[in-house]
Amino acid sequence: MKGTVSMIIRQVDEKDLNQLITLENKGFTPEEAASKDAFITRINTIPDTFIIAQENEEIIGYVNGPVISAPFITDDLFEKTISNPETGGHQSILGIVVNPKHHHKGIASMLLREFEKQARNKQRLTVTLTCKEELIPFYEKNGYVNQGVAESQHAGVQWFNMSKEL
Repeated sequence: MKGTVSMIIRQVDEKDLNQLITLENKGFTPEEAASKDAFITRINTIPDTFIIAQENEEIIGYVNGPVISAPFITDDLFEKTISNPETGGHQSILGIVVNPKHHHKGIASMLLREFEKQARNKQRLTVTLTCKEELIPFYEKNGYVNQGVAESQHAGVQWFNMSKEL
C-alpha cells in the first residue's frame, strides 16, 4: 500500500521562504506578487497570521496578512508590515494562494476557515481582503460580503473589498 498523504496546517517558518516565493509567483502576476523582501518581513513580523498548508514536505498553499485598524486594506500594507496587536482590529488577507495542481480540493476554503478561527480567538472584528472580480463568487461562498470596488491601485488592477464579520 502506498504511503498515505497527510496535510498539515501550521504557522510559517523562515525555512519556507523559497517555496513561498515560488508559490506566490504561480498565484499572482509579477506586478501583483509580493517581493522576497516583503515575504521576509511578513515571516519575521507577523508569523502568527501567516498560515501554511503542507503535504509531505511541499507547501501547497498559504494565507497571510497583518491585523489592521481600518476595515479595508490600503496599498501601503503591501510595502510596510507592523506587528499584530494581541487582540482586536481587523484581520487582513494580503495573499492566499494554492498551488494550481491542488486547485478544486477545498484547500483555500480550509485555509480561510483556519485563519478565521484564529482571528476569532484573538477577538478580531472582521476578516478583510481585496480580490479580483472573478474571485467574488468564491469568497461569497465562504461567507464574505462584497463591499464594492476598492480604492486600491495595486498592480493597476480593479480590486473589490470583501469582508466577513466574526
